Amino acid sequence: MELTKSLFYFVIAGFCEIAGGYFVWLWRREAKSFSFAIVGAMLLVFYGIVPTLQRANFGRVYAAYGGVFIVLSLVWGWQIDRIRPDRFDLIGSLIALVGVFVIMYWPRG
Repeated sequence: MELTKSLFYFVIAGFCEIAGGYFVWLWRREAKSFSFAIVGAMLLVFYGIVPTLQRANFGRVYAAYGGVFIVLSLVWGWQIDRIRPDRFDLIGSLIALVGVFVIMYWPRG
């Protein structure tokens, strides 16, 4: 159960960070309404809160989150921007996920 909750928090944090950044991007680069910036900023603030729900220490959570962010960014690009990940993206993502599991969930003595 703890593993499931932890992974859920990583996915929620990733969604908030990527969506928040994307909304700000749309406002600045695609000339969307300022309301996009506001929504993006709110999501980015929420992103800052979600990792505090993890049980591990700050450094470990944020180090592992980097790997989750890699995977979620590629998924976002594939689903939202329609840029399909290539085999090197997939290999790199797998390596990053292995790192996440070693950092966060490997048994320690």
